[in-house]
Amino acid sequence: MKDLFEILRPGSKDWALAKAIDPERLPAHIAIIMDGNGRWARRRSLPRAAGHKAGIEPVRITVEACARLGIQALTLYAFSAENWKRPRTEVEMLWRLLRVYLRRELPELTRNGIRFTCMGRLDGLSEHVRQELDAAIAATANNTGMRLNLALNYSGRAELVDAVTAIIEEARLKKRLDSLHIDEQSIAARLYTAGLPDPDLLIRTSGEMRVSNFLLWQIAYAELYVTDTLWPDWRRPDLLHAILDYQKRDRRFGGLNLEDERTNPDEWIEAVGTLAR
Repeated sequence: MKDLFEILRPGSKDWALAKAIDPERLPAHIAIIMDGNGRWARRRSLPRAAGHKAGIEPVRITVEACARLGIQALTLYAFSAENWKRPRTEVEMLWRLLRVYLRRELPELTRNGIRFTCMGRLDGLSEHVRQELDAAIAATANNTGMRLNLALNYSGRAELVDAVTAIIEEARLKKRLDSLHIDEQSIAARLYTAGLPDPDLLIRTSGEMRVSNFLLWQIAYAELYVTDTLWPDWRRPDLLHAILDYQKRDRRFGGLNLEDERTNPDEWIEAVGTLAR
């Protein structure tokens, strides 16, 4: 975390929040549903495009802060498969903003050792967008720092369909359909996020209490953090608050913590007997 303190002013709110974070209990993978651009613009009587443009700065801030904290992976929900339903002009503007971001931030990503990747049905994107993405992926392929992963034309359900389809197709090519076996490990190995740890922390801005078809398999045991803050207003203190909240959670993954495990078995027997009576 020492890299983060290099850009913080001693005594500031950011500094105090960062000092409270336990560097030994950082989430390895943070995923964010960046929501609220449209509402941010509407509250200011601005066009939706203004909200999307304002949403670029929080991306830059969050990427830098996570990289300096030592987060292994950051996945941002940038464009869902359902977003194609929006007006054509808005969709085209979103892709232009993505290209602007990549061109502006690629030198910084490279300088900080961040590896850029994408996931989703990328073959559904236009050729010039894919070219921009491929160039950024290639330019950062050898970086060993944080993995910045953008979800583009992404659907959690489609991802599961693609994973199972890949398993079946591999079995067909090897003429092993009769002995085909599908389990959790075979599906996980063919997800778009294969090779990444599952998200420990899922953040959603704008206060909506839903996961919007995002990382349906991977967030099975993620800690959820929902804030009313709209994405264009999201800043470094918001991220640090989310991480501090995460560190207060008791993560048991369906098991028991050490205190629960020390419970006297006789107490369980007595409790069951009481219920039976």
